[in-house]
Amino acid sequence: MTRTRTTRLRRPLLASTTAVAALAVTAGLVAATSEPAKAAASGPRLSLIAATTSVTLTSWKEDPGVYLDLGTYLTAEGTPLELKVTRKSYKDPVTVTQTVYEGGKAKAKALPKGTVKDFSGLPGFAEITVTDKSGKKVFSRTEDFCPNNASGRVRPDAPATSKYPESCPTNPFTLGSVWGVEKGWAANTYAGSYTDPVELAAGTYTAKVAVAKKYRDLFGIAHKPATVKVTVQERSYEDEEGAAEPAPRSARVGEHASHSGHEAAHQAPAAHAGHGPGHAPTPAEAAAPVTSGARPSYNAGHGPLKAAPPALPWALKKKQTARSMPVGDKGGQTDGSRKAPALTPLAKRPAGKASVPDVPKPDLRSLPAYGIIVSDGEKDIPGKDYLAFSANVWNAGPAQLVVDGFRSPGKAKMDAYQYFYDAKGKQVGYTPTGTMEWDPRPGHVHWHFTDFASYRLLKADKKEAVRSGKEAFCLANTDAIDYTVKNANWHPYNTDLATACGQENSVSVREVLDVGSGDTYSQDLPGQSFDITDVPNGTYYIQVLANPEKRLKETSVDNNSALRKIVLGGKPGKRTVTVPAHELVNAN
Repeated sequence: MTRTRTTRLRRPLLASTTAVAALAVTAGLVAATSEPAKAAASGPRLSLIAATTSVTLTSWKEDPGVYLDLGTYLTAEGTPLELKVTRKSYKDPVTVTQTVYEGGKAKAKALPKGTVKDFSGLPGFAEITVTDKSGKKVFSRTEDFCPNNASGRVRPDAPATSKYPESCPTNPFTLGSVWGVEKGWAANTYAGSYTDPVELAAGTYTAKVAVAKKYRDLFGIAHKPATVKVTVQERSYEDEEGAAEPAPRSARVGEHASHSGHEAAHQAPAAHAGHGPGHAPTPAEAAAPVTSGARPSYNAGHGPLKAAPPALPWALKKKQTARSMPVGDKGGQTDGSRKAPALTPLAKRPAGKASVPDVPKPDLRSLPAYGIIVSDGEKDIPGKDYLAFSANVWNAGPAQLVVDGFRSPGKAKMDAYQYFYDAKGKQVGYTPTGTMEWDPRPGHVHWHFTDFASYRLLKADKKEAVRSGKEAFCLANTDAIDYTVKNANWHPYNTDLATACGQENSVSVREVLDVGSGDTYSQDLPGQSFDITDVPNGTYYIQVLANPEKRLKETSVDNNSALRKIVLGGKPGKRTVTVPAHELVNAN
């Protein structure tokens, strides 16, 4: 269990992926991929390669340290590297199976127990050693590897797109994930902001990257370490004439603190194909996404789906300095690397008789609260204590949740409708489902669908003590909760609040929660978090309740509530919260 008192709710580290349009097919790279190690009979042929023989890294005087983005990649040939990572429940450990092929047919091969500990990647996959000019070792460590990391093709006849997700989720309550390196593709082995910077003085070094022996044995990877010359250059912010004030290190690598509503940032895979403008949603399994590797978006207030770690956000890498372009969600920008198009609602509100046909429907489920702390409400109200937390409602499918809002001329609210589709993606019904309202507050400035979820602080006897004022949401696919469920969409479309949730002058808006994905909101400001100033110490439960008014039509409404036990203590102005582990999940 954890006990914490802080003045600000911090969002989990958020890492963005790098757009790797194409790796150069040099003679050396071709040789590396054409002479792979002898792999298991039915598995892929995997190789470790270096895209370049030398890299230059910058260490800032005011913020020393370099991130070891060395340009090393794992390539897959013959068949993809595909891993399915799951847990039966929060009482069970995380397990992993590999998809192998025998006679052209896919088969699940269980990997040894303990291969993975969570959903963030293969632990200790890459072994990195750095030596100076004299050959003296100055640094060594291992780094985890997310196969869904920033990737690109290594040969022109490889599949044009990768079918695998662009992130390894790290929501503590993730249930299932799919990792993969498409055949003819390569995935960056760099662990991004999941690792700490290394303080190296200006000069030249030699870095050697190797795959750990247990993974070489497991996947049949030859022991051929990649060697890269590293030049570290030292620079100062003051030397950057005319540049804006530099972003802190956390922003440069995609780490964001949580703010209110939607003020700073939000993440999930980026400009994905899936539902073209004006079209009904296609079946999730038929999605044909464009994979560039530049995937995460950052939506403030919403908690992030933590994407695969980056080499660096594309926009920042392009300029090689954090001073060149700020990271954040402004004007449709996400991590500075891409702009996600909005989902387009139908041209006009539905006509004819409303109906709820007998077709697959979404299944909204709540996850236990996490990121639980005692806050002073950003010092907005002196003398007050607030209980801040993050909460996620996800869609277990097998159908998407699709809600359109339509505005009557001059009206302040939109009428909302839920749509239903058959197996071919054809709309076959709709039903009224409440309203959408415009939120003009700074950091929001978009349309909220009302009564999507509610949050309550319950006493030990499960009776309500405090209710959050937050019940209206702009839906976005922030977290990959379980990509192993039926019809899970590995490339969700609407992940960017700046474009997906409309503008003040919008006449209609479409909001979608895809199968397998969830939407996390961080309740961290007064009116959203729980005011516990006058709440006695003791045992309580945070309840996350999806679809509280049961206006949305679902597969089941019996799994809409999730409880997280907490214990309040301390004195006024110095309240504490103790968060016991939730079965095997020990995350506050």
